[in-house]
Amino acid sequence: MTIMSVRFATLALMLVCSFNSFALDNSTGVTVTPLMKTTQSWDGKPIVYPTGQAEITGLLIEVAPGKETGWHEHPVPSFAWIISGTLEITRQDGQVKRLQAGDALAEVIDTLHNGRNVGTDVVKLVVFYTGAVGTPLTIKHPEVTTDTLH
Repeated sequence: MTIMSVRFATLALMLVCSFNSFALDNSTGVTVTPLMKTTQSWDGKPIVYPTGQAEITGLLIEVAPGKETGWHEHPVPSFAWIISGTLEITRQDGQVKRLQAGDALAEVIDTLHNGRNVGTDVVKLVVFYTGAVGTPLTIKHPEVTTDTLH
């Protein structure tokens, strides 16, 4: 098992388990490091799970230096962990969140936003979406640009 596989498995475990009741406790040879526990996304809105048959999707996303995701929104909750690089997320209203390697984030839901790599290294992030079968994870808005928002 690679170190990356161990990190992904650890993150997945921590997202599913409450910090008050770990599937694994700290003991000799086992270290549990909380990454995040929240009831709201980074903009303060409550996290609400979609109805229907639950479907969890995990993705490794890479953004090259100077590149961006494009304006989009997520109709389902998602949780990210930054592996490398510096990612700046801008909401439609101008609110900005900057993330570095090691940061965890409960992503905004039903809110237009854009992610941009503002560093010199590739941004790598693991994102877990807690959706429902048949519900898209992301809705792109190519008609929106930073220029059209101002």
